[in-house]
Amino acid sequence: MEVLFIKNLNSKNENLVNEEIPFPKVLTIDANGDALGVLPTKEAVQKAYEAGYDLVCVAPQAKVPVCRFMDYAKYRYEQKKRAKDARKNQKTITVKEIRLSPVMDTNDLNVRIKQGKEFLAAGYKVKLNLSYRSRRMLATQGFDLTMINRYIEAVKEEAIVESEPKVDGRSAIAILRAK
Repeated sequence: MEVLFIKNLNSKNENLVNEEIPFPKVLTIDANGDALGVLPTKEAVQKAYEAGYDLVCVAPQAKVPVCRFMDYAKYRYEQKKRAKDARKNQKTITVKEIRLSPVMDTNDLNVRIKQGKEFLAAGYKVKLNLSYRSRRMLATQGFDLTMINRYIEAVKEEAIVESEPKVDGRSAIAILRAK
């Protein structure tokens, strides 16, 4: 009797090992990488034990599942070590937000420009958020992006515009990154 469907075969993202392998026949590969052929699972497990290894199912989705002789504890240790190194080398980019107003005074804008330059120098991305309140929007008869454009002009030596100013409801958003 062949097992055709197995629900949640690998739900924990762990490999099937030795007696946990539910398939009647598997394509077996020894520790040196030589194919031993399609064997009954019990016979393959027995050969792996005789050779001093575990039988690990490395490709359960294949038409004939592929199993390999290996030291499973060592294999898991190396996998965890690789994952840890990958997390360590992963660089996270933080986005700092600077809020602007359409009626900001020049000095307030200069303070925000100085803040933005410091963020860019530290390696952060800067998200500019120009938000309108309801009455301001009615008074100006639409959306005015001059404040965001003035900000971008002031930091164009240190920054590249990653996304142009986009109007989204009552705010406009632009993202800058360091050169």
